[in-house]
Amino acid sequence: MRSCWLGVMVVAASAVVVVGVAAPASAGSTLRAADAERAAKMGPAADAERAAKMGPAPNAERAAKVGTALNAERAARTGPAAIVGDAGSGGPDVGAPAVGPTPSATTPAGVPVLMARYAFNGRSAPIADESGRGHNLRIISGHGGTVRAVAHGRGSALLFPPRCLERICPHVALQTPSTADLNPGTRNISYGADVFLRPTQTSKGQNVIQKGYSTRGSQWKLQIDGVAGRPSCVLVGDRSPRIRMATSVVSVADSRWHRVRCARIGGTLSVWVDNVLRGRIGIPPRLSVTNNRPMSIGGKGAYADNDQFNGALDNVWVQIG
Repeated sequence: MRSCWLGVMVVAASAVVVVGVAAPASAGSTLRAADAERAAKMGPAADAERAAKMGPAPNAERAAKVGTALNAERAARTGPAAIVGDAGSGGPDVGAPAVGPTPSATTPAGVPVLMARYAFNGRSAPIADESGRGHNLRIISGHGGTVRAVAHGRGSALLFPPRCLERICPHVALQTPSTADLNPGTRNISYGADVFLRPTQTSKGQNVIQKGYSTRGSQWKLQIDGVAGRPSCVLVGDRSPRIRMATSVVSVADSRWHRVRCARIGGTLSVWVDNVLRGRIGIPPRLSVTNNRPMSIGGKGAYADNDQFNGALDNVWVQIG
């Protein structure tokens, strides 16, 4: 009877130890059963605690580092991931505004950071930088040049002056103050816009967005080139006046909205149209772009040699890293 009673008690305390075994009626057996009970209660808990404290952390850290690197590469190649719109749709009054990522002060090194974004949906001047970094735009103009809002999806775009063949023509551009924030140096940079241009409005060269000048210092730029209306991406380094240009094999001057993007990733400069790679070139990996010029949208400035853009623009953005 005593043997059976002890066996029942041990089973209740620790089924793992005594399942299918009858406990002998001895003091030594009782102590061993108690030890087994303590081990069953404490051992796994202690192991679990040690594993929780020590095991996952190094793996999690390694995974976070690898994930960050992959995300940086993807983001640099694709531009702001959440930008939405109607690239490829017809008419200057169809589309959707951009909704891009919010910059973070704790973004790890090497991860692209949104430095400027303009959806042109406001009604006030200056035009607000929606990235939150304060790179607001002022309108500069000459000879009566103006921009006007046109419907584009749920918001609006800006229409620039039409092509002019007169000796004196209207000129207008949107400019930030000079800022080092928009100098990529040797880092990766990508930038772009939604563009609308009619085939009758092309010219030898129309600037969409740029910082710096090719003949004075360094530059990064997106432009629409020639009668064919093909977009191209330009880099000019600090130490050399050589113009490095990746030109799209397709035109965007077809009276439809298109999403155009430039991306410098290491030793490659590429141009994308509607999220399709349309041209690329190799560049020196250490090529640096740093200047004290403002960033300009729609033209160089308000003077005659303006490379005026003659269509509509929306969802302009820049990211660095």
